[in-house]
Amino acid sequence: MILSEFSKFLQDNEQEIIEKKSCTMMLGTWVKGVLEQKPKNNVEKIIHQEIALAKNKVGDYLLVAKSESGRALTNALYNFALSYEQHVLKKWLQDKKPSDFAE
Repeated sequence: MILSEFSKFLQDNEQEIIEKKSCTMMLGTWVKGVLEQKPKNNVEKIIHQEIALAKNKVGDYLLVAKSESGRALTNALYNFALSYEQHVLKKWLQDKKPSDFAE
């Protein structure tokens, strides 16, 4: 369920990934967005239960797993983000030729 919701978020922002952002940055943005609002569905409730958001005065933030299952969730989301980034890169490279990269 959670990976499916994150996948939808990545699909909706695929052009942004191609242009400038990594999927791991998008993961942080997505989880932070979920944690900053009141949970509306089971996916958001689980994220609120398993992951905490720590911020400093400068505005930097850190995602912290609250339990062992939270660490497993965070790890699964991170690995999925890396995998999705490889998928986007493969899709983007599919129609490219070596001459497209020559200067």
